[in-house]
Amino acid sequence: MRILLVEDDQALAEALVRGLQRGGDVVDWVSRGKEALLALQTPQEYFDLMILDLGLPDGDGLDVLRQVRKTGNAMPTLILTARDSLDDRVSGLDAGADDYLVKPFELAELQARLRALTRRQQGRSSEEWRIGALRLDPSQCRAWWQDSEIDMNRREFMLLKALAERHTQVVTRSRLEEQLYGWGEEVESNSLEVHVHHLRKKLGKEAIRTIRGVGYRLEIAG
Repeated sequence: MRILLVEDDQALAEALVRGLQRGGDVVDWVSRGKEALLALQTPQEYFDLMILDLGLPDGDGLDVLRQVRKTGNAMPTLILTARDSLDDRVSGLDAGADDYLVKPFELAELQARLRALTRRQQGRSSEEWRIGALRLDPSQCRAWWQDSEIDMNRREFMLLKALAERHTQVVTRSRLEEQLYGWGEEVESNSLEVHVHHLRKKLGKEAIRTIRGVGYRLEIAG
């Protein structure tokens, strides 16, 4: 998934970006509330989830969250902050947060909470996904086809997961590139096609259909 991280502590933010990327996520980082709002208001940008600090240099993260919710944006949001009082937690949740985690924290717990938010949004009850003969475990970045584990790199898994999330739907090329690459990452013109080609070799060429001029669709019988 693609995550917007709003955190002014550079050391913590860089550690989070590295840790979440190792887990198969794309993370874009901003350090100020205004930057977060600008990113969320940019039409060509799409994020699955936001991690939001409250003590930002240009204001309170709760104000950012309230503005986001006023626009009708229901993107799952986890508040990550040092504010640990009951009143702070209640205020955060009442402002529209979906979860609240206090610093210091363990990366594994943060990742588990993010996966739970994603499951809740997608209406899934378990972490593991099954679509016909395809099985995915996002918590471990592993997938199986006809009970045999698929050998794939991180971006191939991210692509397969993005297609599986919208099974039977056409996913545009731009949306898939956003799921695979963050800000500042160089994207070669044929990178997406190369990843699709590799997945087809592992799943069968009929598993992913090209919709010319639009994108791709996962065509595995559920």
